[in-house]
Amino acid sequence: MTDTTGRLITFGCRLNIHESELIRQHLRSAGDENTVVVNTCAVTQEAERQARQAIRRARREQPEARIVVTGCAAQIAPQRYAAMPEVDRVVGNDSKLLAGTWQAGGLDRPGDGKVLVNETAAMSETAGHLLQGFEGHTRAFVQVQNGCDHRCTFCIIPYGRGPSRSVPVGEVVRQIRQLVDAGYREVVLSGVDATAYGADLPGTPTLGQLCRRVLAQVPGLPRLRLSSVDPQEIDGDLWRLVAEEPRLMPHLHLSVQAGDDLILKRMKRRHCRADVLRTCDRARRLRPEIVFGADLIAGFPTEDESRFENTLRLIDEAGLTYLHVFPYSEREGTPAARMPSVPKPIRKERAARLRSAGQAALAGFYAAQVGRRDSVLVEKPRFGRTETFAPTRIPEHLPTGGVIPVHVQAASASELSAEPATP
Repeated sequence: MTDTTGRLITFGCRLNIHESELIRQHLRSAGDENTVVVNTCAVTQEAERQARQAIRRARREQPEARIVVTGCAAQIAPQRYAAMPEVDRVVGNDSKLLAGTWQAGGLDRPGDGKVLVNETAAMSETAGHLLQGFEGHTRAFVQVQNGCDHRCTFCIIPYGRGPSRSVPVGEVVRQIRQLVDAGYREVVLSGVDATAYGADLPGTPTLGQLCRRVLAQVPGLPRLRLSSVDPQEIDGDLWRLVAEEPRLMPHLHLSVQAGDDLILKRMKRRHCRADVLRTCDRARRLRPEIVFGADLIAGFPTEDESRFENTLRLIDEAGLTYLHVFPYSEREGTPAARMPSVPKPIRKERAARLRSAGQAALAGFYAAQVGRRDSVLVEKPRFGRTETFAPTRIPEHLPTGGVIPVHVQAASASELSAEPATP
């Protein structure tokens, strides 16, 4: 995901979108109109390549601007970005959330040359800050958790985000109430490891308990959506909300990564193939219209063709629809980078096969929606998304930001078409 609104260039996850909006708010409060911030992602080598490319382009296009690089890639390898002549300052993931960083003189505090980056083990800051809105978006992303205590063998993100830490329930409710008062009709709860929410808070509230409190205390919120969740760690309260609460959207994005048990074990994941199938089956029994997304990695070290086929078959067997597919990308310092690798052309070819299967599943899902009633959040003229996150063409006159009942008229391989529903 890449967002280039205004003077912020954002790569990566929904969490980065949230944090970029916080940075935008800080810059606006400081009256700073001469800083370009590149908020980086470290998940893949390609994400880092695109960030470096964006930095160089920003310098060409805005030669007088101050260019600040932050985000996970900058946290993990600050000197790599500090060595770029286009970069004026490198800011760590904790410092980027603080208003003082972006106020006059905040970026000029003593550091290691251009670098203002702390060790991840010392991170305690979360983004439990009130935002005024999300420029260029009709849904709001609210960070409820940051960091990760797990060490999946392929993943560099714990080294960029630090230990798991949660935003207190009251702060989350307060922020969502403010966003609803500002006109937002859908909120997405996001986190690096969202289902780990609350373990570090007094009383250890779960993600499901947080959702229940939000829905009870913000009755004006029509739609609550979750970002990625671990299929093995959905708590009892969250299962009850899936079954009983229409305002919790019937769309779960699962952190699956692979469909073969040995590969999952070598990834050091906390679930097996059967767990994914059980989770999807249980969710459908509780909420038949629910739809699933999934993250999948192609060509993980030691993956042979038969083990890849297990992942490929999982798409159909679990009924996975919205896929985020990544060819495996070595991350220096992770255990997987030392394992016997799969040739890059094979990774690329397997990723293409997974994407093709995902596109076929998505087209079948869209076709099955024709004739159904749904509701659409209008994101811009002529375009919105249904409760199950399907992109939908709608009449131009429908108001942006509204949640409108619709009747699905037609489907293509990439979207639905709908008209306002009659009573």
